[in-house]
Amino acid sequence: MNSTRTLPSVCPLDCPDTCSLRITVDGARMVRVAGTPDHPITQGFACVKLARYPERQHHRDRLLYPLRRIGPKGAGRFETIDWDTALNCIVDQLARNIDRFGEQSVLPYCYAGTMGLIERDYPLAFFRGLGAAELDQTICAASGGAGWESVYGPHKMSTPPEEVPHARLIVLWGINAVRSSSHLIPLVKRAQAAGAHVLHIDPYRNETSRVADEFWQVQVGTDAALALALGGEILRLGGQDASYLAAHAVGLADYAEACQQWPVPRAAEFCGIPADAIRQLARRMVACPQTYIKIGYGMTRNEGGGNATAAIALLPALIGAWQHRGGGGGISTSGAFRLNTARYSGLHLRKPHRRVVNQNQLGRALEDTDQPISSLFVFNSNPAVVAPDSASVRRGLLRDDLFTVVLEHFQTDTADYADIVLPATTFVEHPDVYASYGHYHLQWAEPILPPPGDCRPNSWVFRELAARMGLSDPVFQMSTEELVEDLLDSRHPFLSGITWQRLRRERSVRLNLPEPFLPYAQGSNFPDGKIRFAPSPQQIDFREQPTDAFPLRLISPPGPFILNTTMGNVPSIIRAAGGEPVVLVHPQDAARSSVRHGDRARIRSRYGAIVRKVEVSDRARPGVVVALGQWWAKLAPDGRSLNELTSQELTDLGGGSLFGNPTVAVEPLDSDLDSPA
Repeated sequence: MNSTRTLPSVCPLDCPDTCSLRITVDGARMVRVAGTPDHPITQGFACVKLARYPERQHHRDRLLYPLRRIGPKGAGRFETIDWDTALNCIVDQLARNIDRFGEQSVLPYCYAGTMGLIERDYPLAFFRGLGAAELDQTICAASGGAGWESVYGPHKMSTPPEEVPHARLIVLWGINAVRSSSHLIPLVKRAQAAGAHVLHIDPYRNETSRVADEFWQVQVGTDAALALALGGEILRLGGQDASYLAAHAVGLADYAEACQQWPVPRAAEFCGIPADAIRQLARRMVACPQTYIKIGYGMTRNEGGGNATAAIALLPALIGAWQHRGGGGGISTSGAFRLNTARYSGLHLRKPHRRVVNQNQLGRALEDTDQPISSLFVFNSNPAVVAPDSASVRRGLLRDDLFTVVLEHFQTDTADYADIVLPATTFVEHPDVYASYGHYHLQWAEPILPPPGDCRPNSWVFRELAARMGLSDPVFQMSTEELVEDLLDSRHPFLSGITWQRLRRERSVRLNLPEPFLPYAQGSNFPDGKIRFAPSPQQIDFREQPTDAFPLRLISPPGPFILNTTMGNVPSIIRAAGGEPVVLVHPQDAARSSVRHGDRARIRSRYGAIVRKVEVSDRARPGVVVALGQWWAKLAPDGRSLNELTSQELTDLGGGSLFGNPTVAVEPLDSDLDSPA
């Protein structure tokens, strides 16, 4: 009897594409992952990472049973226990800590280890029911989102990807779409085939640069100046859409004044882009109302990231591109999913005047002796590696008086510091609902494999903890299906006609949007409907500047195979990525630093030092070091995270991370790997 079946599912990875999948299973084993052929976004293919998910699903190191620490923190020594013992231990210690330090000494730390709304967000209801501290989830998209919404108001929207083939000028700004939004690329190529011109703007020449017709290797952190120069040149040419602006915008005079601070010659020198190229792009935009500008989040993670996003976001409004099919652009579609979110994550339980911990400042919070964190719960994240200033985070996690619980699939760097580790289910082992920040399709996925060992969903764990802690709100008795039905109980017209029964039947349902959907053709999402050209965005002067001691700027875009730590222990991915983390250094900088291609070198910042293999390449701009992807620290040659080099300071808007900000030195490796900076 043939036990092979192909079943529908949805990709859980933190990616705008949120792919609709067809997964082939043989008995209790996943054997193949493919994209759904007839899905308008997924278009029948899965990315190189997800195609290897069967290897991750059946990895020999998968956590199967609850664990309790028996060695020093950080040593990764544990004993197996049962669920009752684990949950009772958590409840007993949590109650003691709340009694001694108060409920706000409890902190959840989580992000997008899964994009399923229930397994990602429902656990927060437990912490809100307790009255715990709130986590400000700002590590990835906060600065870009704040910049966009400063212009267009709340609820971020973008030109639908299905409309991109109608564009005739496409600017991919600060994004390696081939790797981080791969299903956008076929749509871009369709536009190219119809005559569109594609420009890629990035400090790092990568796979997307090869897709483009033109590539600008811009200086890191100068994007606002470049956008303001383009805006000023458009105004000089009289290319603004005066009638659109009169009806739907305010603050144009202030904007024009801001643009005047960046005439093309000044911007060209500052940004490292030829003045004639800037002028030519402005002329193209004036001549082509079907201009589409896609902004990547990577370029927003520096001191001026929010202002840069706002400056770029204003360009399609300036020329009236939102009124035309294929025109406009975007950073996220997430704001269109106007679900009824009042209850599923416990917002209705939130107590006033809670302590708020910015996700990028976990190290400070853990080392704060005035307001100590007594209990840390980590799920859907790996903060020992991904949080800024890893040395500070590590010191905090080593505290003997900190009680740490980690829900995980594997023994990550963070799990090594836990007191209790709980084995979590993967996306094929539990049901969930998925919105998207790259398209407008709401999706549902059923479990298709049984959990191995004694793995349990996050939602089950926190329902159990809620019951044992005496939390009685009805949300803690709701099943996943009931939570989804509650989410769909929305009066917003975008959700009209999308019922739980329909979603479960069809699996992928496009939001009820006009056809064609032109998001800001009638203005912004502010109450007055006006797009904000004032207060005008500015080019921010960075506090952290290159010096003789730290002459280079570090950025960390996604690598071809490793983006973040989610797939970071899959053997075939590690092999494909070269076996160890790599930094790209321009030949001029390599010569000045006396480092050679293929050698390991020390990368040193004001905050710490790491060891990485060097690839000497002009794909990095002079003055820029490119660290490809975020690896597990324990898989690096020195056992250190890339975030040893980053700070806990915040962006100009949104309280975001400064991953694209640190200045560094590259030095030959001639002493101990772990010597301090």
